[in-house]
Amino acid sequence: MFVNLTDVLTSEDKVLTIQTETDMTEITVGGEKYAILEKSPICLTLTNIGRGRALVEAQAQIMIAMNCDRCLKPVEEKLVLHFSREVHAPDVVVERPDETEDDDRSFMEGYQLNIEDLLNNEIIINWPSKVLCRPDCKGICMQCGRDLNTGMCECDTFVPDPRMAVIKDIFNAGKEV
Repeated sequence: MFVNLTDVLTSEDKVLTIQTETDMTEITVGGEKYAILEKSPICLTLTNIGRGRALVEAQAQIMIAMNCDRCLKPVEEKLVLHFSREVHAPDVVVERPDETEDDDRSFMEGYQLNIEDLLNNEIIINWPSKVLCRPDCKGICMQCGRDLNTGMCECDTFVPDPRMAVIKDIFNAGKEV
C-alpha cells in the first residue's frame, strides 16, 4: 500500500493524519513465514520538517502466530509498534550523508511512501529474541522429544564431561592408577 506524500513534502508546516489498513497476511523472518492473525489499523502522522523532508510517525498492533522456542507449541505473540522515520523527496539532496539515508529512501518510490515495506521493516526490528509459551516452559527432552511441561520422561539425562573421557577409559580398561 502506498501513501502519497506530495502535499506533506511540498507544503511547509503541513501535518497530515491518516488511518489505514494493511493487506499483510504473513511475514517472513529469517527465511521462515509467520501468519499474521490480527492487525489494528495503522495510525500515521506525516509532518513536514523542512523542504522535501517529512517525519513519519506510526502506531500499530499486530498479533503473529509463532512457536515456543523451547517446546514448539503454537504461541500468539502481540507486537506493539511505535516508530518514527524521516523520509525525503526524491529530488532532495541530503546534506548529511549517513547510513540511514539509503534505508529511508528504500521506503519511498517517488513521492509515494510504501507502508507495507516500512511496517515489515519495523516488525523485523521489534521481533522478540525469545518466544515462550509460558515463562517457566521446560521445553522438550533432547533424547525422546517428550514435552517436559506435561511430565518428566524416563530418559537418562546424565551427560558426562568429555574432558574426563581419558580417565574413564583408564578405569574401564582395568588399569591401576
